[in-house]
Amino acid sequence: MVLARSEVVRGRRPRPVRGTAARLGLMAVPLAFFALFFAYPVVAIVGRGLTDGGQWQLGRFGAVLSDPDIVQVLWFTVWQAAASTGLTLLIALPGAYVFARFDFPGKQVLRAVVAVPFVLPTVVVGSAFLALAGRGGLLDELWGLRLDTSVWAILLAHVFFNYAVVVRTVGGLWAQLDPRQEEAARMLGAGRFAAWRRVTLPALGPAVAAAALMVFLFTFTSFGVVQILGGPTFATLEVEIYRQTAEFLDLPTAAVLTMVQFAAVLGVLAVHAWTVRRRETALRLVPASQTAHRPRGRGQWTLLWATLAVITVLLIVPLLVLVERSFAGPDGYGAVFYTSLRSAASADSTFAVAPLDALWNSLTYGAAATAIALVVGGLAAAALTLPRLSRGPSGRTALVSRFVRGFDALLMLPLGVSAVTVGFGFLISLDTPPLDLRASWWLVALAQALVGVPFVVRTMLPVLRAVDGRLREAAAVLGASPWRVWREVDLPMVRRALLIAAGFAFAVSLGEFGATVFIARPDQPTLPVAVARLLGRAGELNYGQAMALSTLLMVVCAGALLVLERLRPLDHSGEF
Repeated sequence: MVLARSEVVRGRRPRPVRGTAARLGLMAVPLAFFALFFAYPVVAIVGRGLTDGGQWQLGRFGAVLSDPDIVQVLWFTVWQAAASTGLTLLIALPGAYVFARFDFPGKQVLRAVVAVPFVLPTVVVGSAFLALAGRGGLLDELWGLRLDTSVWAILLAHVFFNYAVVVRTVGGLWAQLDPRQEEAARMLGAGRFAAWRRVTLPALGPAVAAAALMVFLFTFTSFGVVQILGGPTFATLEVEIYRQTAEFLDLPTAAVLTMVQFAAVLGVLAVHAWTVRRRETALRLVPASQTAHRPRGRGQWTLLWATLAVITVLLIVPLLVLVERSFAGPDGYGAVFYTSLRSAASADSTFAVAPLDALWNSLTYGAAATAIALVVGGLAAAALTLPRLSRGPSGRTALVSRFVRGFDALLMLPLGVSAVTVGFGFLISLDTPPLDLRASWWLVALAQALVGVPFVVRTMLPVLRAVDGRLREAAAVLGASPWRVWREVDLPMVRRALLIAAGFAFAVSLGEFGATVFIARPDQPTLPVAVARLLGRAGELNYGQAMALSTLLMVVCAGALLVLERLRPLDHSGEF
């Protein structure tokens, strides 16, 4: 303490009190959590699939990857992800420009509406497009048009789901680019398109690339949408892993496909990290309020109305049709499907309990998963924002730096690793004391928390990094312990970010499907699992109940989003 005070007097910044030991202490809980509930189940399922009598059978890679059916799955996975990404950029980039540059009545409300699909569970998205373009859907009744047996339903559902990713990521930066740079190019003789191509597009390039990579990642690992809309005809890697595991019990094939998907996701994340670093290069930015203006001229008004039409047709209509189908009973419109959710099993039902119980199960699991994700993600974010060592051997500092980067990458892996593999891994690995959790209520919450942790970390990191480190140092110099520094300095500044992180974790926990479908008990289904089960059975009652449950799930998720928007005014940051 004396040394620290003397350094302040001499005008030098004191050495950070919290060094490697404090950082490792904060990392201990997240590392233990990921080791027990992510790495261990994944390694267990892959090990069972690729070993025989204790010997690794790496030749199974060649056998599986040379199978024509598997090659077709790999090709479709890559092809549909690339097509979905290109189509999303084509449709969403004009919307990004409209939200970035135009000021019009209802803009804030419309921005919140655009973000609703992103937080919706994939099962709800699949149900909405099934109600719109599936058998017996609106298009089928009006014009006899069905898309659920074609790839177009999958592509449009992916655009629906990822539209907000492009609008927020690209539009957030676009809103802060200084328009005077493009105007200067036009004054020097460049046409409107040439000025945009030579000035604005290079500045937006990293943001466009980052958005494209995120959309590609989400669609490459798509499960719920393809499972519902693709039927037996189309399958991504994630769907095929589910089929090989749940239907055929072919663990070797599932293990090989899991490793292939894992390698592909690592490659996408590496490229995404590179594009993020490029986004950090210096740009001339101005407050977003200085760039937005009322549309001027026929061209800008046409673009605005065209964007509003796209949002209405692509984003709003499927949700409205979903709600309409939930009220369209056999004897006309009414709440018959909603009231039937309160009834226990019947002859044409697929549940041993009332389907409405799934709502309470999802809310309970989601609350527990959110609490776990906040603890794990909060500690991880705090560890990542500790000051770097200012003294010590350079080798040790470089080693700590590499370890921190690896830890940061580890936190993102649950978004890319097959959730089906994680869920099945839970069943086969967490079955012996002291980790015999197969019958435990917490099993589902733990699996859902894995998906929520990355959202907590990415929400809290920018805010924690924005806290002036000198405030922490001053508190430490005055004798505050690390815990008190966090309580008195960091927590008041990140309280709102913590609430936002909780909202995101809760929303994604509600919609988790890939792992939960394996580990949710038949008498305690979650909403996504209940919807999938109902859609998998014939009958008007099952279909109507699926639409009703999907509508309830949509309302809960949309409500969580509206709370988030009230907590955080839209600041054009481009971050979710």
